[in-house]
Amino acid sequence: PLDPAYPAGRLEHLVRDAAPKVIVSATGLDLPDTDVPVHRIDTLGPELATHPDTPPGVQLPPETPLCVLYTSGSTGKPKGAVLHHRAISNRLLGMVDQFGFGPEDQVLHKSPLGFDPHLWECFLPLITGSRIVMAAPGGHRDPDYLLGVCAESGITCCDVVPSLLRALLDQDALTERAGTVRLMLCGGEELPPELATEFLRRLPGAELHNMYGPTETTIDAATHRVQLPLTGRVPIGRPITGTQVHVLDGVQRVVPVG
Repeated sequence: PLDPAYPAGRLEHLVRDAAPKVIVSATGLDLPDTDVPVHRIDTLGPELATHPDTPPGVQLPPETPLCVLYTSGSTGKPKGAVLHHRAISNRLLGMVDQFGFGPEDQVLHKSPLGFDPHLWECFLPLITGSRIVMAAPGGHRDPDYLLGVCAESGITCCDVVPSLLRALLDQDALTERAGTVRLMLCGGEELPPELATEFLRRLPGAELHNMYGPTETTIDAATHRVQLPLTGRVPIGRPITGTQVHVLDGVQRVVPVG
């Protein structure tokens, strides 16, 4: 995914590094330093109308790449992480079992397309019959707007980083505006115990789960349901369905218990 909000230089680097055969865009992208053809969706209408509306009979092996997401990279240069169909399918089905998503849920889709939480925000509702509520572009930066969406659409599930959770808790009438939320997933940064405690006390009807995992592990590697009372740091929890977690030292040796 190429976020139009990114600087042109970053987008050009992503295109050069990933070497796509074609770019599909809603509005067109001005990337003068690349020669990849850009196809605009709004000009493809007549051609698309000639195709059947049934699913194309394409068989994809589980190890087929699904997408490439670019992280900040430890060197400062964006680094592409290839995610595969097997991994995202495992994660989504595990989330269904763990969190009980169903047709009664309203999922807030607010993550930019370059960040891995958008994968579950988009695809999990599509496999469970839940409703996707799309936030406006850039809406993830406005906590007051997001609470307005929660109140208007009856949001039941959403994903935030701890710094955004702090900003949401600082808004007026949080309990009333986010009263329909039953599940809050929190990852991307360390979750401070005092922040988790405040959330659970102000929204006692909601579950709060601490999510841990770099992009390379396809959204999450481990999860922990946070419950009161909290003593000490919030754990990152246990491995997600279908995976194992190994704790290693600085030279990649398995460390002993404790």
